[in-house]
Amino acid sequence: MTDGERAPRRNSSGLARDVEILEVLGGVEADRGNGLGVMRIAQLTGRDKAIISRSLATLCDAGLVDRDAETRTYRLGSRVYSLAARTLEATLAAEARMHLRRIARATRETTHLCVLRGGNVLTLQSELSPHEVRSTGWEGILTAAWRTPSGRVLISDWDRGSLAAWYAEHGQDQPVVGPLDPAMAAAGFHVLEAPPLEKAMVRDFDSLLEELQRIRERGYATLDEELERGVVGASAPIVDFSGRIIAAINVSAPKERIGGQLDKLGTYVAHAAQELSQHLGAVGAPVRRLP
Repeated sequence: MTDGERAPRRNSSGLARDVEILEVLGGVEADRGNGLGVMRIAQLTGRDKAIISRSLATLCDAGLVDRDAETRTYRLGSRVYSLAARTLEATLAAEARMHLRRIARATRETTHLCVLRGGNVLTLQSELSPHEVRSTGWEGILTAAWRTPSGRVLISDWDRGSLAAWYAEHGQDQPVVGPLDPAMAAAGFHVLEAPPLEKAMVRDFDSLLEELQRIRERGYATLDEELERGVVGASAPIVDFSGRIIAAINVSAPKERIGGQLDKLGTYVAHAAQELSQHLGAVGAPVRRLP
């Protein structure tokens, strides 16, 4: 028996067995070898090959494990990563609420917690401004990432190749315009107005790259009536222990209240996002900067 292999076992629960398989497939050996075969998984878990084979078939059906038809090796499936992402976001939302409230009180403006969903930005939480005239709460609303400051922040640590592939798929996505809820609009609530084209900071892939470079240099992104008439905002990244961007804080407000202090707002939001990042375990882990 080699290092890492376990003595054979006969009796154990199916759930414990499946968890062990997932742990093995999430290990270093599986990662380096781009997957593991049935025999190796059986060796590492100390279980019968036939039982491991049946368990893998069940896990494949559930989307928790993927099988390479050519090499016949197994690796963690996309559903595992999806569940992990949702768990991370639930933890993030719970930890962020107090910080969002503090930011909203300090700035007296509406504050959002945002994450990336494919080509869109999803707002997980909003803390509204105490002012009667204020920007809208956006919980559950999707907006085209490349047209928003929070979306640009969320992709600002990507390499050029990843950005090019992403933009080829999502670069024509349109921002949300019109009412967030038709029933609310009919009742006289706030309706989004389409922004003028000349306000668009990003018009193509090259201008997107330029804006992302500015975000990396400053540590925050700004918006000046680009998504909605009369509304400005600033966004900054939240990072995990490795420095990977996992979310963004966004503060939006009527332009008449912010005036010429948009960069000052951006600096404050960047500092607040850094504090939240450290609270989540990013102490000593700087945001990754690309050349």
